[in-house]
Amino acid sequence: MTITGEVGAWGARGKGAEPAVTARGLTKVYGRGDTAVHALRGVDVSFSSGAFTAIMGPSGSGKSTLMHCLAGLDTVSGGQVRIGDVELTGLNDRQLTLLRRERIGFVFQAFNLLPTLTAEQNIRLPLEIAGRLADPELFDLVVGTVGLRDRLGHKPSELSGGQQQRVAVARALISGPQVIFADEPTGNLDSRSGAEVLSFLRTSVRELDQTIVMVTHDPVAASYADRVVFLRDGLLVSELVGPTPQSVLDTLMKLEA
Repeated sequence: MTITGEVGAWGARGKGAEPAVTARGLTKVYGRGDTAVHALRGVDVSFSSGAFTAIMGPSGSGKSTLMHCLAGLDTVSGGQVRIGDVELTGLNDRQLTLLRRERIGFVFQAFNLLPTLTAEQNIRLPLEIAGRLADPELFDLVVGTVGLRDRLGHKPSELSGGQQQRVAVARALISGPQVIFADEPTGNLDSRSGAEVLSFLRTSVRELDQTIVMVTHDPVAASYADRVVFLRDGLLVSELVGPTPQSVLDTLMKLEA
């Protein structure tokens, strides 16, 4: 496919027709010579459209590096990354910015909300930056999905941590991205609030046909996913379909043994 630098040239998102995200022979090396750190060592993995996938592994396994490379937040040392039919490794900075704006949503451990804006204004902000209007039906559906209808006029300081993260989830959903990358989205939340946010993420997959790729260290959080892939020492070493907290924990213990 030819990349012209304009979003319209990328064509339809094509959900269901192909994996939402694909990596082939992905390597990432930090530093050089004797001090080089091989964070990824030739990872081959695909993430299905309309599915919720978790990435897990011991500390230093490369899980966050993998997500950052998949999302175009970090450059790769070798291999290929594709979001739908677009190869990220062939894009310049401007094209990457456009792709992240139009095709990718992000949810981080820190909520990253603007304190002077209301919940509704924070949700709409990415579209306003892109010069787009929110589809009224989609906005209503997203707000209902994450349970924020009675909190839209509140500023972040007037919301609980769980409510703030739900605003962040709605902000990621509102542009209808091809994939949402979530990096430890429940890391700053108590167990109840974390369960609520994970339920909303899972609901967005079931009801909005959203694709979510989540990095987490928590077996309970991973159990909300349809599939869990495991890394160790920069390599993809195992996966689970239909995970439970116990099956995830058992797999992690084997990897750390």
